[in-house]
Amino acid sequence: MHDNPLLAPDGLPRFSEIRAVHIEPALDSVLAANRAQLHALETCAAPSWENFIEPLETLHDRLHRAWSPAAHLNAVMNSPAIRKAYNACLPKLSDYDTELGQNTALQQRYLSLRHGTAWPNYTAAQQKLIDDALRDFRLAGVDLPADKKARFRAAMQELATLEAKFDENLLDATQGWYKQVSDPAQLAGIPETALQLARHEAANRSREGHVFTLDYPSYSAVMNHADDRALREEMYYAYATRASDLGPNAGRWDNTATMRDLLRLRQEIAGLTGFGNYAEYSLASKMAKTPAEVLEFLDGLVRRCRPRAQQEFAELAEYAHWRDRLTALAAWDLGYYTEKLREERFGLSQEMLRPYFPAEHVRHGLFAVAQRLYGITLADVPGADVWHPDVKLYALRDASHTLRGYLYTDLYTRPGKRGGAWMDDALSRRRFAGHIQTPIAFLTCNFPPPVGESPSLLTHDDVVTLFHEFGHCLHHLLTQVDYPSVAGINGVAWDAVELPSQFHENFAWTREGLAQVSGHYQSSEPLPEALYQKLVGARHFHSGLFLLRQLEFGLLDFRLYTQADANIGADFVQRTLTEVRRDVSVMPVPTWNRFAHSFSHIFAGGYAAGYYSYLWAEVLAADAYSAFEEAGIFDRATGKRFLDTILGQGGSREAMELFVEFRGRAPILDPFLRLNGIAV
Repeated sequence: MHDNPLLAPDGLPRFSEIRAVHIEPALDSVLAANRAQLHALETCAAPSWENFIEPLETLHDRLHRAWSPAAHLNAVMNSPAIRKAYNACLPKLSDYDTELGQNTALQQRYLSLRHGTAWPNYTAAQQKLIDDALRDFRLAGVDLPADKKARFRAAMQELATLEAKFDENLLDATQGWYKQVSDPAQLAGIPETALQLARHEAANRSREGHVFTLDYPSYSAVMNHADDRALREEMYYAYATRASDLGPNAGRWDNTATMRDLLRLRQEIAGLTGFGNYAEYSLASKMAKTPAEVLEFLDGLVRRCRPRAQQEFAELAEYAHWRDRLTALAAWDLGYYTEKLREERFGLSQEMLRPYFPAEHVRHGLFAVAQRLYGITLADVPGADVWHPDVKLYALRDASHTLRGYLYTDLYTRPGKRGGAWMDDALSRRRFAGHIQTPIAFLTCNFPPPVGESPSLLTHDDVVTLFHEFGHCLHHLLTQVDYPSVAGINGVAWDAVELPSQFHENFAWTREGLAQVSGHYQSSEPLPEALYQKLVGARHFHSGLFLLRQLEFGLLDFRLYTQADANIGADFVQRTLTEVRRDVSVMPVPTWNRFAHSFSHIFAGGYAAGYYSYLWAEVLAADAYSAFEEAGIFDRATGKRFLDTILGQGGSREAMELFVEFRGRAPILDPFLRLNGIAV
C-alpha cells in the first residue's frame, strides 16, 4: 500500500496519481489501522488530553486525509469507475462512524475528562471539543440496547447510500438531456456569450448549430433571454422535472422513492435516539433550539416579505401584459420578463455587466479585497498537482508572511462535475509534535468556461457567488484553533456556518470592492460609475420575491422533517411542496413541477431540517457587516476583530458567544431587512 497516493502521510494531495482503484484499498487500510489503535484507547486507564484526545484527533485526521480527495473527485471528476469505488466505501465509512459514536468505552473516558479535576484548566476550545463529542455520542445512540444500536447502524449505512444515489440521479438527469437548435429564429435574444458556449457544446457532441444543456450557465441564458417562449417552456419542463417520474426522461433517474426512503430513515433515526422528529434531532447541534423557534422565524419573515413580493409580481405581470399582451405569466416567463423589466427600469442587465467581470480578473480582485480586510495574500503555486487543467492552487499567507493555508479553485462547468457552487476541506489545522498542519480548502463553482480565445465572463450574480464560497474558505483557512474537530468550519453550529460566506457577499456590492474585482476583458477599465449606480439602484429589485422563494425552500424542508410518521406515502413530498406553495408563493408554478426531486441540499447535502440556516445566518451576517458600514468598509481594526473572533476561532466556542464578542451585543434584524430592501 506504500504506493497508494491517498495514503501519503503528509503534503498536498497527489491528484494526478489518484485512480479509482486506489480509493477502496486506501479506506480499508486506514480503517483497519484506526480500529487497531482504538482498542488501546478504549482501555486507557487514566485518560488525559495527551494520551486520549490527541490520539483520537490523529485517527480522525488520518481518515479525513485519505477520504477527502476521493470524495472530492467523485464530485468534480465523476466517472463510472470513481462512482463505483466511492459507493463501495460509503457503507464502510458509515459503519466506522457509528462504531465510534456507539462506543461506550470511549464515551466513558470522555465523561471522565468532562468531570475530572483537570476540566477547569482546559481551554475553551478543549472544553467545546469534549462537550461536542458527548453530544454526538447521544445522537449516535450510544445508550441504546444492542438490538436498537444495530438497527441505528444499519439505518445510517442505508442513509449514506441513498444520499449518494440522490446526487447521482440528479447529475445523470441534468446531463442526460440537451436541446439542439438549428433554426436561427429560436436564438433571438440569447446573448452572444451563451451562443458561443452553445456552439462549443454542439461541436463537442458532433452536432450542427447550437446545443443547450441543463447545466446552469446554459439553462439560465435561455430562461432569462430567449425571446422564443416555446423554447423557454421546453427547457423549463426538462429542468423542473429532472430526476422525477415526469419529463423527457420520466422515471429513468427518478428520486421519488429515494426521497421517501431518506425521510423514513431520518425519522427512524430520530425516534431511536429519543426525538419526536428529525427536525428536533437536527437542532440538537444548531443555534436554534426548537422547531417552534425556527418556524416562528420563518413565518415571521413570510409575513414581512409577502406583501412586497405580491406587489413585485403584480408589477411584473402588468409589465408583461403591456409589453407583449401576455394575459398570464407562466413559470417559464418569470426570468425573461424580470430581466426585461430590470433593463427597462434601471438601464441594466446581467449581460451588460459580463464584460467587466472576466473570471481570472475577478479571482485576483477577490484576493485583493481579502488583503485589504485582513492583511492576507494568496499567491499562485506554480506546477501544482491538480485534478483538471482549469484548477489552480494558491498559498495563503498572513500579514507576517506565515503560511496559513492552501486554496484550490475550480470555477468552470464541465461534464462529470456536480452542479452548483460549494466549499469543502481537504485538511484542517492541527498542532502536533511541535508542528502545525496547514489547512486546505476547495472552492468549486460552475461558471461558463472560456471558449477559444474568449475568457470566461461572469455575471454580477456569479461574482456574489464567488465571494460567498470564498468566505467559507477563509473561515476554514484562517482558523487559529489547533484541534481539527473544532478548527475552521468544524464544530460550528450549522445555522451559523453560513455567516462568513454571506458576510463576504456584501463586499461584491461596494464601490471599493467592485473597483478591485472588475476590469473590462478588453480594456481593463473598472466598472464605470454610471453602471455601478445602476447596479446599486437595482440591488433590491424583486428582493421580496427572492426572499419569499428562500422562505419557501426553508419551510418545505422544515415541514418535511417535522412530520413524525415514518410510513409516509409516495406523494408526501409533492403534496407538502404544494401546500407550502399555497401558503407562501405568489408566483405561478405548474402542478408538474418536481423541484423537490432536485433539492439536493436537504436530501443529500447536509441541510436536512437546516435549510433555514441560510436566512438565519444572513441575519447575523448583515448585522456583522453593519459594523464595517459604521467604521469604514475596509477598516483594518474592524477587519482584524472579525478575523480574530468569527474567522479565527472556528468552532472552538459557541457561535452566539463569538458574535457578541465581535459586535458587542446580540444580533438584531434591522440590518438584514435594510440590506434586502424590506421596510424596517
